[in-house]
Amino acid sequence: MSLLTALNSRLSRWALYIACIGLTGLVCIVDYSVVMRYIFNDSPVFAEQAALLMVITVAMFGASAGVRDAGHIGMDIVVLMTPEKWHKRISVVVHCINAFFGALLFSGCLLMADSVYQSTIPTLGISEAVRYLPPIGAGILIILFSIEHLMALFTNKKVIPSWH
Repeated sequence: MSLLTALNSRLSRWALYIACIGLTGLVCIVDYSVVMRYIFNDSPVFAEQAALLMVITVAMFGASAGVRDAGHIGMDIVVLMTPEKWHKRISVVVHCINAFFGALLFSGCLLMADSVYQSTIPTLGISEAVRYLPPIGAGILIILFSIEHLMALFTNKKVIPSWH
């Protein structure tokens, strides 16, 4: 458990670093695009597709870090309305669903990346498969983080958030 915890803690921090870098890139690209369009009347052709890649990166890595830090959408009110003896069972179901979602995200995006890798994003000149790299990485992270939560539940330990 401690090896997985150490690994996941680092991975979660790196996911947040990547999300922050993506958000910074998104702000810079959009600001540049607005200035070029409205001041110089010369809209950059790459801005929309580059901003879209940044949004995907921010959303996917931010969401995966949220799974590790238990910041994802939960049904806390439903859990609190159930008897105490059901709380652990409900948590197990939630983390299994999260792991299943991560597996679907990983496998679905891997298939999509494989099907479009020969196509290019015209304004960027890179493969369309690049769009699917952040969700593939996020799927792997979500699976790892969910396994850590399940192991913590069965050993009666707590997962310490990366940003404590």
